[in-house]
Amino acid sequence: MELLVAYRDDPAGYNMANFLSHEMTLDGDIFRGKYYDLIIISTPTISADWLEEKYDYDGFVFLSKHAAKSGVLALTCHSTGNFSEAKFGGNARQVAIPHPNLQKQYLQILQRHQSNFSKFQITIEATHHGPTALTKPTIFIEIGTTEKQWTDISLCISVAKLIHQVFVNSICENPVAICFGGTHYSSKFTTELLEGKYALGTVVPKHALDELDEILFSHIITQNKMAKVALLDWRGLGANKQKILDLLESTPLEIIKL
Repeated sequence: MELLVAYRDDPAGYNMANFLSHEMTLDGDIFRGKYYDLIIISTPTISADWLEEKYDYDGFVFLSKHAAKSGVLALTCHSTGNFSEAKFGGNARQVAIPHPNLQKQYLQILQRHQSNFSKFQITIEATHHGPTALTKPTIFIEIGTTEKQWTDISLCISVAKLIHQVFVNSICENPVAICFGGTHYSSKFTTELLEGKYALGTVVPKHALDELDEILFSHIITQNKMAKVALLDWRGLGANKQKILDLLESTPLEIIKL
């Protein structure tokens, strides 16, 4: 069973969690449900590397707000990890185990209901921020991009209902790919997730490729042991094309250039 997690002082996360909790049974600090359990914590989700000290679950799904300087309205979903220093939770040069099949199913459900979110971009983000140390699959589901959206109860309920749908229906198994290159909001990888056959593990964007060495690369491969493919945003690899190809040579991953 999965544990859904929201931070009490995160309005978007709290609003989603509060709605979902109404049909659940409170047992101590855990809301118990048929398809998932839920907790509302008093500290930020990006620093929740401590969760497994107290809670034993098959995976962790964080409900959160999304902020961006651009102000572009977005409904996002992404795996967690830091490719260099840990500015926003987690540990430096550590990535969490991703949650690829759940991510794919959620984004596809969002797309099917896109008419309800016509002002919003539906997109994955590259892997970023904490927590990074949990030993079970980890994913962030976010509502952006300003306080107006985070505090929009109707919007948060609409997204929460779709999250619930993901768990009510069995989550499909898909071939998994690790992604390299591209921007933080990769249109190529988002399109593959929504329309292609692959679910996505860790997404290493172009700006993080300079940080990639054999040690970090090996760690990413270990955390993505379910992956069979490496998807390369070929034009979005910049000066690191050959380095990525050389690193991938040591793995059995099939290389696909987008």
